[in-house]
Amino acid sequence: MKLEKMTSAHIDGVCKIEEACFAHPWSRQSVESELANENSVFIVAVEGEKVIGYIGMSVVIDEGYIFNVAVDEAFRKKGVGTALINELVTYGKKNDLCFITLEVREGNQAAISLYSDFGFIKVGERKNYYSAPTENAILMTKYF
Repeated sequence: MKLEKMTSAHIDGVCKIEEACFAHPWSRQSVESELANENSVFIVAVEGEKVIGYIGMSVVIDEGYIFNVAVDEAFRKKGVGTALINELVTYGKKNDLCFITLEVREGNQAAISLYSDFGFIKVGERKNYYSAPTENAILMTKYF
């Protein structure tokens, strides 16, 4: 596995993972639009030519907001998510961000544990934020 800055060549693979992982996946147009946004940072994990995971973040001045983190089901529990989170945390440190924040489903204990391992802490909650199924979002932030 290697990590790369996402390019338009990765969009098909990212969209496949989006559709497999999320009840309300981003459209191809949304992915393309955000990739073109100069304030966005996208990293993909690839195995050969196959996109096996990705992470996206918006940077506003000195703040990072993670959009999505997703890993192909066949590649979970193999360090892909850890590598992707590590890459953005490293990016945050190198670019003098004050913090990186994200939302995660309250029931996604594996993700909450992963984020906690990187120093993200619970800073809030959004009631009924997610649908299909309805679930609260936990807001987690890593401060630098």
